Amino acid sequence: MLFKLSIRRVSYGRPHTPPAQPETSFPSRFSFLFSLFFLSPCLLLKMRGVQIFSGNSHPGLADTICERLGTVPAKANLGKFANGETSVNIGTSVRNQDVYIIQSGSEKINDSVMELLIMISACKGGSAKSITAVMPYFPYSRQSKKKSHRGAITARMLANLLTIAGVDHVITMDLHASQMQGFFGKPVDNLFAEPFIARWIRMNVPGWKDAVVVSKNAGGTKRVTSLADTLKLNFGIVTTDRRRPKVPVNTMSDSTVFFDAVDDEPSLGKKDSQLFELHLHGSNRAPATPPIPEEPEPEPVTPHQLLRPETPPAARRPSELEAANEYTDVRVRDVITGRLVQGQLVDDDYSIKEESESGGTTPGAASSSQENTEVIPDAMTGSMISNASSQAPDHALGGSFDAAESDDEASVCGPADERTITLVGEVRDRSVFIVDDMIDKSGSWIAAAETVVKRGGAGKVYCIATHGLFTEESLDQMEACRSIDHIVVTNTFPIPPSMLRRSKKLIVIDVSSLLAESIRRHHYGESVSALFHLND
Repeated sequence: MLFKLSIRRVSYGRPHTPPAQPETSFPSRFSFLFSLFFLSPCLLLKMRGVQIFSGNSHPGLADTICERLGTVPAKANLGKFANGETSVNIGTSVRNQDVYIIQSGSEKINDSVMELLIMISACKGGSAKSITAVMPYFPYSRQSKKKSHRGAITARMLANLLTIAGVDHVITMDLHASQMQGFFGKPVDNLFAEPFIARWIRMNVPGWKDAVVVSKNAGGTKRVTSLADTLKLNFGIVTTDRRRPKVPVNTMSDSTVFFDAVDDEPSLGKKDSQLFELHLHGSNRAPATPPIPEEPEPEPVTPHQLLRPETPPAARRPSELEAANEYTDVRVRDVITGRLVQGQLVDDDYSIKEESESGGTTPGAASSSQENTEVIPDAMTGSMISNASSQAPDHALGGSFDAAESDDEASVCGPADERTITLVGEVRDRSVFIVDDMIDKSGSWIAAAETVVKRGGAGKVYCIATHGLFTEESLDQMEACRSIDHIVVTNTFPIPPSMLRRSKKLIVIDVSSLLAESIRRHHYGESVSALFHLND
């Protein structure tokens, strides 16, 4: 009773006032905690109810992610049988656990995909609560659209396979086409490496505020403009256009049959016009028919003329030169063009010889000989529909015209192909960031770098991409290119240590913190929207 009275006396006599706390806005507290998490890999305690498995594609990235989350990869025995089949044995209990399987691409891409599917199925059979596939690089992402009438959308097929195997969620980074998220019937988090790339540019590139961000094809303009807006920089574009040889009729606009079929009104002959005039006057008597003069016999028609009919001049489409003359732009001085022969930038006065010194023919020799010798096509293979369906279009079916330019790396350096390369934008005496989502082959990268340096007069050139695939000898070729100063990629795709040691231009940015934070937020049911707006 005395204790209660004393407390009451104190409370009445001297009311308690809490000490004043400094006001801190929520965004600043969030930014502090978020940056603290990135700076301290082992900040978090081990998460409960989580099992993180690693495939054989990129174990180094999986170890770094687990280290940041304060855990270790769960035990799983991955191997192959004697006949080459993939063997998976989950070595720990996953019942009522949130399972995360980290599997990226690799040199053996098909083995990595099959291993991931079997691991998902094994965890599904082990009564896992949820299964999330963490795929920093999504395999077959380039095959996200039909490029021909008989092509396959392989990326959609892989999404269906993941769903059938039992995946509940997918975490990936910088899909080749953001529309690929619609291939899945499950939620997809497509993270962006742009904040890490922008931070690296601010911290490591001197004079970056005067640089220019350049896209090496028309399909990557959206990605380039996004980085340019983040850094408040100007942007440009490099495009290539093939010089098409003369081929038989293969388009609807070059066919006289097509235009004859769509004529609005057929022309009336002299006899038909007289009958029509008689009908208007209401007379039933036919006018006297004048004698018909004898017509000269028509000249014999060769089979070749039947196969290739003359197209009337009125039916021709306006040429590219006529269309270009209709437009005049005062900014035309910022447009620079060049010639690409076998993937190499050459001078405008460069002439292709008939035969090389070794006795072989150059790309121009074959095309020039074909132009001089007119070949009569076969009746079936030379038809309009046959040629139109057999040749690959410059755009994806049902898509845009930039699909082929964005995906067809081999077409830039074809063995018998000459192209016109165009640079739009002012890059003289400035650093240039050539940006795309992946570095696969080196042809288009070298062509773009040589164009901005030799034709545009640019300073240093940085080739920047999220995924560094480096197939064949692409890294060695980019190392040998004098126009390229640095090659910047992230660690979403495994790069062999030997390749890292012998390369002097290659720089790898670690994005494991972004993937680890995405896993943590997904496990605790927190929003991941902040991961898409790190620059705000």
